[in-house]
Amino acid sequence: MNRRATLLIMATTASLWFGHAHAQPREIQMGIIATESSANLKTAWQPLLDDLQKTTGYKVNAFFAPDYAGVIEGMRFNKVQVAWMGNKSAMEAVDRAQGEVFAKVTQADGAQGYWSLMIVHKDSPLKTLDDVLKNRQNLTLGMGDTNSTSGTLVPGFYAWGQNKVDPTKDFKRSMRSNHESNILAVANKQIDVATVASDGVDRMKIKQADKAAELREVWRSPLIASDPMVWRKDLDADAKKKLREFFLAYGKDQREKDILKNLTWAGFVPSDNTQLTPIRQLELARERGKVEADTAMSADDKAKKLQDIEQRQAELARQIASVK
Repeated sequence: MNRRATLLIMATTASLWFGHAHAQPREIQMGIIATESSANLKTAWQPLLDDLQKTTGYKVNAFFAPDYAGVIEGMRFNKVQVAWMGNKSAMEAVDRAQGEVFAKVTQADGAQGYWSLMIVHKDSPLKTLDDVLKNRQNLTLGMGDTNSTSGTLVPGFYAWGQNKVDPTKDFKRSMRSNHESNILAVANKQIDVATVASDGVDRMKIKQADKAAELREVWRSPLIASDPMVWRKDLDADAKKKLREFFLAYGKDQREKDILKNLTWAGFVPSDNTQLTPIRQLELARERGKVEADTAMSADDKAKKLQDIEQRQAELARQIASVK
């Protein structure tokens, strides 16, 4: 072997060795939906993310976006590999962004669900949902992100749809914001009524108890399954194993319990895409209502769309029956 070849081999070997020695740890982007300000979310989430990084050996980066769609799109383009989402946003991620539910949170009281609430200021004359509906033309309404389960989809069906109310047209004024902003707007008497998540109110009791004390609940939805944890289904088996083991084991000692308490959670339990089935049913019911109310659609087109919706509803019903 000539001297030149020997030097080339030595240089290549050294490059491979030092490249390996100084290799950066694998990075995981963790998406966090915008239920409140990024600053508050970062404060609450960072201790958990630090623990995730330490346990898995991955470099874990938080991915925040101004709206829910940003996290969904981040997962779609593989800028996000794992995320905390609501059920509606998880459904969108599963359908459009190669998402897959692998776990869900448990609430601080041990429940595996939460509620959509309609809140007013404690001094408001509004006492019930019926009061809100009767006076809606004179009221300002705060709603959630379009992909929010508790801020939009669930009240959209149970509060508005079943009473044939269009919240975007029938109120004096309506606007969309995150749960935190809507809660503060009601507490500060900037809007009359808002649809928010019950755990968002619980978080406000921790952060600003004086503001939470200004609120009164006038309506509560049926129980909603707890927020899912979603990963890209094409994530490799080793990463999935490490992520699953971390989340399902988290919250056992007091330090971890205190970290989760700030998120209003007790821990995580296994789950899968079937937890989204009730949300799919609500979405189809909302879609059916829109089709039925569309006066510009031809009778034939309406009949075809309604038949398609009925077929999808029947398939969901079969899926539910198969797991009982």
